[in-house]
This record gives sequence, structure tokens and C-alpha cells, in this order.
Amino acid sequence: MALFAHRKRYLLMALVQSGLSQVKPVVMVKPDQRVFRGERVTLTCVIPGGGDTQWTYRWFRDGQYVNLSPTAEFSFTAYGVHLSRVSLSGEYVSGEFSCRGERSDSQTDISDALTLTVSDLPESTVTVTPARSVFTGETVHLKCVIESDLSDWRYEWYKDRVKLQTSERYTVDRDTLTIRGAAESDQGQYWCRGQRDGRPNSSQSRSAVSLSVTDLKPKPELTSDPAGAALTGNTVTLTCGMDPSTGRWDFYWYKHTLNPETEKKKTNPYSLKIDSVSDGGQYWCRAGRGKPVYYTQYSDALWVNVTESPKAVVTVRPDERVFRGETVTLRCDIKWRGDTEWTYRWEIEENNSWYKNTVSRTSTQELIISGVEDFHSGKYTCTGQMKTQRSQRSDAVTLTVSAEAQAVVRVSPQPWLTEGESATLICEVSGSSTGWTFSWFRDHDHLSDSSRGAGGSYTLSPASLQHTGVYTCRAERGRPAYHTHTSSTQPLWVTGVSASVSLVIKPSRSQHFSSESLALSCEDQSNSAGWTVRRYTDKGTHTCSKQTGSSCVMDSLSTSDTGVYWCESESGEKRRPRNITVHDGEVILSSVDHVIEGETLTLHCLRRSTNPSILSAGFYKDGSLIQNQTTGEMSITTVSKSHEGFYYCKTERGVSPHSWISVRVSAQISGLKILSFLLAACQYLMATVVLLYKCYRARVSSAEDQSQFAVTEEETLV
Repeated sequence: MALFAHRKRYLLMALVQSGLSQVKPVVMVKPDQRVFRGERVTLTCVIPGGGDTQWTYRWFRDGQYVNLSPTAEFSFTAYGVHLSRVSLSGEYVSGEFSCRGERSDSQTDISDALTLTVSDLPESTVTVTPARSVFTGETVHLKCVIESDLSDWRYEWYKDRVKLQTSERYTVDRDTLTIRGAAESDQGQYWCRGQRDGRPNSSQSRSAVSLSVTDLKPKPELTSDPAGAALTGNTVTLTCGMDPSTGRWDFYWYKHTLNPETEKKKTNPYSLKIDSVSDGGQYWCRAGRGKPVYYTQYSDALWVNVTESPKAVVTVRPDERVFRGETVTLRCDIKWRGDTEWTYRWEIEENNSWYKNTVSRTSTQELIISGVEDFHSGKYTCTGQMKTQRSQRSDAVTLTVSAEAQAVVRVSPQPWLTEGESATLICEVSGSSTGWTFSWFRDHDHLSDSSRGAGGSYTLSPASLQHTGVYTCRAERGRPAYHTHTSSTQPLWVTGVSASVSLVIKPSRSQHFSSESLALSCEDQSNSAGWTVRRYTDKGTHTCSKQTGSSCVMDSLSTSDTGVYWCESESGEKRRPRNITVHDGEVILSSVDHVIEGETLTLHCLRRSTNPSILSAGFYKDGSLIQNQTTGEMSITTVSKSHEGFYYCKTERGVSPHSWISVRVSAQISGLKILSFLLAACQYLMATVVLLYKCYRARVSSAEDQSQFAVTEEETLV
């Protein structure tokens, strides 16, 4: 009021001093330009310099006439008001108010407008921290929230319609009521109200808040997922269970001991990463909230049993290297106790010339790829999933897909045999050796005598003339069966034994240096006429270039002369095949191509020179060192069948080619064995003859005695 009177005097003095005949009133308002519905509002129209002249006052709202008053004050309640004949927006008096002073001889200007805002009484609500349901001993904070942008409120608290007074347990700080050490007696309905100085109206309470206080201290329940054994490399989820209706809590976790110094404040649920077996053990939890912290009881101890995670193992059928079109089965095995239901996850790192791509897919234990293609090549790994637990990832298995498979056939030791010798045909699949079965063909006919074959080999022992022919093979594996292409051809030639015809080689050895000369001749003990030297090389079968009768001379050898040489009659009979190797290197092995059992085998290591000197050499059989000799010569006395094999020598100048040396049974030894057998049989034969003769004599003597007895009897009767 003092401020209002002071302002009025100031305006009057200003007007008088200005000497103006026309003045503009000023609108004053009480209690404020912002009021709440139901409050009393007083507007005053102040005319500067108006003196004691009798004025009437005309009031306008939003430019429209609403009232004419003999006094300067215009009062009304800020709701349900109708002034004169104008409705003021229903029950709210809001708008821009202005006034004008009038008298019989003059009038003032219309005042500047004053904006009056009328709003509902604000509502007050109560929020509770930590929750509406608490336990004895907790500290509870109740906050009064008034929906208004005004700040000059005083707060009053009520419990069950009784106004609360501050005390040691009940304290009020601005808008917050704090209850320390809550007791069961603190249960009830709490509400609040806001007051403003000099204003009769207060805020409205929207609704009361019910506070519940329980005397029993809660105890959480600790559970784990998975509930059974945990595997290393996985995560165990620990859940500290509290009744959701009790509100929000912080959670504290303990391992091995309940010492508060070891507690960890973590979220709930708590994800425990199992890196090793040492992460297992006893675990506890408890909940807490507020300041100071109110703690629940500890949960019961929970044992987390940790076991080393099993490692998955990937196996592949038929092989890690396969061929386009095959069916491939990858199997994921996990060794684990009991009948455990695993689900399997495969990861494939596909290898492509342009990019690498990792593909994950869930599958059964076996991943079957039918008609495998190049893009299936890559690294395959798998893991097992048992509920929330996973096995260790398997080592990667690299699957390589190649073009269509090709079978290859070869013969050991050589494709040219004499009756009675042995040979083994070997069938292989290029780049693969696993899971194949083989079929053999001679001159395109399938060979049914499978007893000769073992794996990829077909053995002829002893070889006979009927085994001569062209051999091929084919391999298959898998279900459904995948077949390779038929191999290239491998000719096998078995010749008869003839003591009368022999192929004589000069120099007498199977290995020769290139550029040297060689002489071959067919020699027959009876007559060499009609026999010629023939040969089979990479260029095919043909006669010697310099053939004279049964002799052949080769002046300058080349590696293309390497092949098989034999004697052939005019009628096509073939005898005495010999392998001849022409070598471009510096070292060759001088030896015979066969030796008789019991004889001595002598090997010479020769080097290319017009005047060869003695050189140190190592001698090898089937890849293993036999002897080192400084003379370049080695001998094996009393040869047996075990000495049969591939021989070569090695010096500082180089390595010789390999030569097959076969060991044959001595014909003389065989003759002695037959003679011994006949002599033994003769003894039995002579004994049999003697016994038969004695039997014969006994029968003759018996017949003569009977005849004599009959004659005597006849004479007696007479």
C-alpha cells in the first residue's frame, strides 16, 4: 500500500509540474497481475493531478466497456464474475484492463492496458524416496512438488490430516520432508500444501501418498543361470532377487568371504565372466539404498562350480582335400560327460581370390555339402551350445576343393618282366590318398581277382605270359559314390624264359652316359639268324637305327634313347628285355640288372671322364645309405631276396639314376632240390618193390602146397 500511495503522489506531482490539460490515467492492481482462481482482485485508476474534482471512472477490458464506477477502485473475484453486460471469458477474469476518468466538462485519455492473468490453483503432489514401501530403520525423503513457476512457496506437511511439526526425526528442508529411522508408527497418508505470503489461497493437494513401513529386514535370493556347472570361456548370470514392490535397490556382491572390503557394487543381474576354474567358488549378495545406506540381509551362499570347457573337434569325410562334385560331411564332436544335448554352430571363412567372407550357420552335428564346388573351399570351425554355455571353438579344418579327380597308374619295379618275376601296379589319385577303393582293368576288361589288390596296388607274383596287357585303374569313394576318371594306360609285358637267346650289351651295364656309344646283339647258342634288336622309348616301338643282322650299334647316345630293349624273332617272339638308362649328369651306377641268389653283387660308381679316377661314393638302396666307399666300388656277398630293390650312388659330382636289381633263384639249386627229392622217393620205391615180390612168393608157395596135398589124398583113396 505504501508503494501504491508513493507512486500516485509522484504521478500527480509530475502532471502538475507539466501543466498539461489532458492526462492519462494509470491502472494499479492488487495483489498482483498474476492471480489464482478465487482470489479477490482490486484495480485502481489513478488520474495524475485530478485533485478533489468529482470523477467517474469508466473501465475497459480488451478495449470493450465493462464498468462505470464513481470510485477509482474496481474490485471483483477472479472467477464466476459478470460485469455489467459483458461476459469475462466464463469464470476467469483475464485480459488487458484500462480506464478513463470522466467529468462534466472533460475526460482523460484512456490509460495504458494492464494485463491480468488468472489461472487455476496449482496442485501439489508428493514423491517418495527410496520407495513407498520401506523397512524399519530406513531414511525416507518426501518431496512436495507444486506445479507452478512461482518460487516463493512455504510448505506445510500433513499425516493423516494432522499437520506435522518438525522434530529430531522429522526435518523439513524447503520442499522436502525427511523421516530418519523409519518406524512402523510412521505408516500413514502423507500430503503437502504450499502457501504464499499475503495470499489467502494455497495450493491444492492432488492426492495423498501412502507410506508402508515393514519391521522384517528383507533377505534376497541368489540364483545363477545356468544353474549347473559353468564352463570356462562362458558367462554365468547371477541374480540377486528382491521383491519388485519394495522399490529400487543397489546391489553388492561378495566372493569367497563376506568381508565388506571385498564387496563390489554391480548391476543386477550380474554377468560373471568365467575365464578360468579359479573364478568358481562361493558367492553372496545383498541390497542397499539411501544415504546412509540401508542394507538388507545377506543372501544364502551360492556355489558356482566351474569346469574346463570341452574343445570341439571337426572331422571331415572323405578328406580335407576333395574334388568338385563330391559329397562332404563335416562332423563336430564334443567330448563331455553324460548325455548332453548340444546345438552346433559352424563358422566358415570362405577363401576367394577376390575376397574373404565369414559365414555363420546353425546346424546339426553334421554339416553335409552335396556336390561340393570351388566356393566351398575355406576354413571350417565349430562350437557347441548347451543352453547358455558354449564349448571351446575347434581348430580350423581347411577344406580344399580341386578340379575333377584323376587316377594315375604306375608299375614297380619295371613294366618289362620275365616269367617268374614279380611286379606291382600302383593306382593313385593325384593330390589325395584317403578313403579310396580301386578297380582294375586289363585290356578294358574288369579284373575280378581282387585278392591280388590291396589298397591301391595290384600285385603279380609270379608273373606269367597271360599277365601281359594294358592296365588301367579307377578310384571311388563316399556315399553316394564319387568316381575318378579312368587312369592313363600302363602296358605290362611278360616274356618267356629262353636259355638259347640272350641280349648282350657292351659296355655291360644298364646305365650309360650321353654321347657315349653302345653295342647290342642278340646271341643264340644254336643260331642267331632271325633275331633282331627292338626297343621301346618315349617315341614308341622301333628297331635300332644301325641294325646289322642281329646286332645294333648306337654311336652317340642321348637321353631319348632311354627305354626297354629286347630280342625279337621273325615270328614275333620276344626275349630278354633289358632296361637301359642314358644320363646327362656326371655320375652313373654300373651294375647288372639281376643277380642269382647266393652270388656276389658288385656296384661301381662311375663319373664322366675319359680317364676316370677313383672317387669316394655313398651307395644307397631304396633311399637308405648302405655304405660309404673311397674306391667307388661296393660288393654284397651271398645275395638273398632281401637285397632286391632300387640302387643308386652319390658323390660330390652328383647323383646317379636309380636302377632296379632283382634277385633270382639259382637253377642249380633248384635242380639239386629235385634230385634230392627223387633220391628220397627212390628209397621208398625200392622198398615197395621188395614187399610186393615177397607177397608174390608167399602166394606161389601156398598154391604149390595145396596141389601136393590134393594128389596125396587122391592116391590114398585109390
